[in-house]
Amino acid sequence: MSIKEAAQRAHANLLNTTDPEALERINHFAFEEVNDEIDLPERTKMLSTLAYLLGMQGKEEYEVMLPVALDNGVSPVEAKEVLYQAVDYLGLGRVFPFFKITNEILTKRGVKLPLPGQATTNMDNRLTKGEETQMRLFGPGMKDFAKKGTINKWLVDNCFGDYYTRKGLDDQDREMITFCYLAAQGGVEPQLLAHAKANLALGNDAEFLKKIVLQNVPFIGYPRSLNAITVINEAMKNN
Repeated sequence: MSIKEAAQRAHANLLNTTDPEALERINHFAFEEVNDEIDLPERTKMLSTLAYLLGMQGKEEYEVMLPVALDNGVSPVEAKEVLYQAVDYLGLGRVFPFFKITNEILTKRGVKLPLPGQATTNMDNRLTKGEETQMRLFGPGMKDFAKKGTINKWLVDNCFGDYYTRKGLDDQDREMITFCYLAAQGGVEPQLLAHAKANLALGNDAEFLKKIVLQNVPFIGYPRSLNAITVINEAMKNN
């Protein structure tokens, strides 16, 4: 079942009896007008939407859309990788409730948990591998970044060493979902700009990033979407 059909049906099950007029406009805008206008692979659309919903703390909508994602190109491993990486950008306090939602949905679908491991680092080499990954994504200027302070070290060994080194998603996927977490949060424009530049460097060009933003306007709303477009335009000036 397509994104349009699955998402419209899921929202109709929740709103058709109580809010038919709202449902008409929601389903038309989000899953016809926007979905038909934005030319992206279904998997990409759904990865970005899961990351946006995590970033904006849309637990109920995430619960609706995760099955749609799993039916439209996102594997259980990929869904879990979006969830895991969110811990570093949103914090455990905001992400932890999504573990329960995700595990319940996967279990109901007959997915055996835990999933196969995706880690490629261990506690001994995560700092080294994290630095290698950070330099690959942000350039040689990140050499010895971990030596500049405690939080810098944690960014290298935890953010990049623990998560970006995992299998399940590639660099382009990971930078794209990071952009989504940040755009959905709002108020983190310096970090959003840095990751917009990282996306551009990896080949996720400005047109692609703008499509990602537009795809998720129905979920995040206009103010933060407009801010994200502004940041992309700024990143292009310095690219």
